[in-house]
Amino acid sequence: MSDALIPAFQKHEALLADIFARNRYDGHFRLWWLGQSGFLLQHRQSHILFDPYLSDSLSEKYAGTDKPHTRMSELAIDPAALGFVEIVTSSHNHTDHLDRDTLLPILTAKDSTHFVLPEANRLFAAERLSCNSSFAVGLNDGDRIEISPFEIHAVPAAHDTIERDEEDRCRFLGFVVRFGEWCVYHSGDTRLYDGMVELLRPFHIDVALLPINGYRPERRVAGNLSATEAAWLGKEIGAKVVVPHHYHMFTFNTEEPSVFEAACAEAQTPYRVLGVGECLASDQWAGFEARIPVPPSLESEP
Repeated sequence: MSDALIPAFQKHEALLADIFARNRYDGHFRLWWLGQSGFLLQHRQSHILFDPYLSDSLSEKYAGTDKPHTRMSELAIDPAALGFVEIVTSSHNHTDHLDRDTLLPILTAKDSTHFVLPEANRLFAAERLSCNSSFAVGLNDGDRIEISPFEIHAVPAAHDTIERDEEDRCRFLGFVVRFGEWCVYHSGDTRLYDGMVELLRPFHIDVALLPINGYRPERRVAGNLSATEAAWLGKEIGAKVVVPHHYHMFTFNTEEPSVFEAACAEAQTPYRVLGVGECLASDQWAGFEARIPVPPSLESEP
């Protein structure tokens, strides 16, 4: 594999300019992939940042070990530039979802930022970020919280299994976010589990953000949905489009999006593969992959 990084669709100043240019108070939403499992969701001039990893902390930590975390893609943006974000999530405690180097510049930029995470992980997160444990909004599966204009529902994630602490609280969560006429599901890191489809289908999810790197024991890390499983799950829960994540960050733990594209074509699952820094906008549904028909309901504004 070449040492050259996969170029971002847009990054740094260009990405920030795109975010600000699209920041309109309307009924639509904009969604940018920031690499790994990080996404920025914009609606009515408010922003929720899902599970950002915007540093090289893991590459530095594992350099010279038998499990090097060799970066594959360009960095999207300096986290210090995201101080305008109102809500940040961490679905679980793994560093690519709870990264001190990423989170501190964002969470300390203003006092009003909300940090949403599993209640089971509150003390761990406070220790990692060197802050008071009261700073975070802790949720358990089945909980929901309203932080206008977003309504956030916590659902279980299985990484590799649904793991609970001694108080029966989920250590790994996904987040279903409702806002206006829309619904976005960020899975966190997860594999399939019993009842998952039945739990998610009633939300009428517009966009499902699902991992595709799969599970291989030789990697010695917890696994995720495979590309085929992500295509299947998106179809089963009725998502109007599936956007893949958790690939092209580290060479030892990735998948090619072409495998996901082929699985979606086979399952007839609507999907969109984004480049780092690329935007999916609800007022531009015509940009979806042409091989998968877009439902007519997506062709008109809400």
